[in-house]
Amino acid sequence: MRYAMLICIDETEVVSHEEAVRRSDAFDAFAARAGARGMLLGGERLRPTATATSVRVSNGDVVIADGPFAETKEQMGGFFLVECKDLDEAIALAAELPAAEYGTIEVRPVWER
Repeated sequence: MRYAMLICIDETEVVSHEEAVRRSDAFDAFAARAGARGMLLGGERLRPTATATSVRVSNGDVVIADGPFAETKEQMGGFFLVECKDLDEAIALAAELPAAEYGTIEVRPVWER
């Protein structure tokens, strides 16, 4: 079964250059491990919420707003798409994500067609 792992972090947190490099290296290592196990289907880092545009249709009118859909403490910073045998395996894999130490990983099953 496919799962989206939505990486939610506080994008206003300021970290040192060394910490940023450590975190980037940790994500690279995670992707390499998950890929070697045949679990990683894809993933991307997202630009900050200041670059987001929210689109809605209300009574046939397109309503566009700058920024994310909701104001929250944590923002979606990226995602991985993975293949796991079940939710337990997906949760275990999510716990390996470096951002689980300083953010939240939302694990969500993908609708299969």
